[in-house]
Order: sequence, then C-alpha cells, then structure tokens
Amino acid sequence: YIMLLLQSTLTTEMQFLPADKPDGELKMITPREKGIEYFATHHSGIFFIATNEGAKNFKLMKTSVASTDRSQWQEVIAHRADVMLEGIDSFKNYLVLQERRDGLKQIRISDPDGVSNVKYVAFPEPAYYFEFEDNSVFESNILRFKYSSLITPYTIVDVHMDTGEWEIKKVDVINSYDKSDYDIERSFATALDGTQVPMSVAYKRSLKLDGSNPTLLHGYGAYGANLDAEFIPHRLSLLDRGFVFAVGHIRGGSDMGRAWYEDGKVLKKKNSFTDFIACAEYLIRERFPTPGKLFAIGRSAGGLLMGAITNIRPELFKGVLA
Repeated sequence: YIMLLLQSTLTTEMQFLPADKPDGELKMITPREKGIEYFATHHSGIFFIATNEGAKNFKLMKTSVASTDRSQWQEVIAHRADVMLEGIDSFKNYLVLQERRDGLKQIRISDPDGVSNVKYVAFPEPAYYFEFEDNSVFESNILRFKYSSLITPYTIVDVHMDTGEWEIKKVDVINSYDKSDYDIERSFATALDGTQVPMSVAYKRSLKLDGSNPTLLHGYGAYGANLDAEFIPHRLSLLDRGFVFAVGHIRGGSDMGRAWYEDGKVLKKKNSFTDFIACAEYLIRERFPTPGKLFAIGRSAGGLLMGAITNIRPELFKGVLA
C-alpha cells in the first residue's frame, strides 16, 4: 500500500491506496480527531495501528484492511506507563516496534502477530542513539539501523532478527580516532520533586575525576523532542582538551514518555529548569567539575532554558552559551 500521513502537532490522519492501483481513490484508516494521534503499517491484510486514544504513551491495535472502522479495532499491546511506542516496521516473519524505556530507545522484535516470541535487541553501551534505515525488503530477516553514542561514530548495523547477531556494514571513519580512549556513563540526577532525571556523560578515559575538569552540560527540554546521546564529531575537540561532556535529558522532552513532555510545558515549564540545575549539581557532587569549571549550552528552545538557569542559579555556572 501507498500510505499518506497527514499531521499537525496533536492530531494525525492516515490514508491508503493499493500500490498496484495508483489511479484509485485514497481510503481513510480513520478520520482525524483533535488530540488523537495514530500511525499504521500493513501486514498480510491487517493494519497494525499505534494510537494514543486512551493511551498517553500509545498502544498497539490491529484491524482488517477491508474494514478499518475504529469500533472494530482489536488491542494487541495495551498502554504501558513506562514504555513509549514510537514506531512500527513489518516484515514477512516479524513485527518490529521502536520503543523508549527509561529514556533509552529500544527495538522490540516479535512474530507477525505482535505478541509471540518477543525479544529485544541488545545494545553495547549504557547510553546510545539509533534510527531505522529504509527496510524495504518485506521477506528479509535483516533489520538495518544507524547506531551511535557520544563516543561511537555513526555505524550502519544489520541485525539478524532470527539470531540477534549484529553485522557491522559501515563505520564513519575519523582520522586517528580511537574509541577505546573514551568512556561513557549513564546516570540519574534527583530533581527537586524527587524525579530521577537521566543523564549521558562522556569523557576521556585518562581523566582523573577529581573535580578539576571543565564540564559542558547540554540541555533542551521542549516540544517533546529528545536530546539523544548521539555522536557529534566536533565534540571530540572538547573531550581531547580535558572536558567532560554531559547531556541532561530533562522534562519537556519525551525521553521518559508522554508525561515527561507534559510535566515540562506551560504551567509546569519550571521543571525543565530545575531538572537541568539538578543535573548540574549532580555533576559537581560526583566531582566531574567544580562550580568554577561548569559550563552550560542550549540552542533554540534550549536558549530559553539557558536564560532561566542563569537567573535562577548563576553561581553554578562559569559560562553559558545561549
């Protein structure tokens, strides 16, 4: 099928057309309804549909292509308060879901029914980023994705869905870069209200973590967008000069699910600011920097964050890039 996705901030609609009848009329899976988002994929006469109707973090439903009336949809995976459903991909022998749990993206693989023989792809680092590549061969048992972390250059991976084996197809080459010279950590800072805020931290392995290291803390926390721990080559210049680089996955993003976004917007926007401050205090307490060597950076909506933390706790930061 040719699938057409229409979307605004909080509402989506999908239409479909048999690929062998491109002159036919588009049919609607279900009409748009304010505040309801959904996205679908096809498998053997069935649409698998992820929707947030009565499910803040999305649930998985299914329905026959012949009758997509919403009253006929059947639940495959119920809403989970601790897991955000972010994507679906279908293969002849597998259904693949992209999820987010504890702030980390995950890949869930099952039989085509969505519930049998469930397994998760194992990732080699405590903090990382991936995105699906174009998996256009329906009969394949290979799932291709692009992987990276704060210290791992972009890597194209073919994972064998039957065995879980990773096959590295391509790695971005950076002159004289040796990943083994660097370390990555994932930790949690405790916010004012007790919420655990995830952090990703990278540094050169030879550093002595005694509070003497300059540290740059990056934050965003807006629009439900996630600041994932992906590889950015120019950061190596900082790490090689003795900096610690940290990302605070603060509220306002969707790192920990839809509620994470809602708890960092409008009248709850202050949580984004105090979460970031909690991350800064954690870094100081764990003796990465001293207050005199801690810097902060935020772009775009992260500039708002920088303005707020500069006014709330100016003594924490030596410098701020807004």
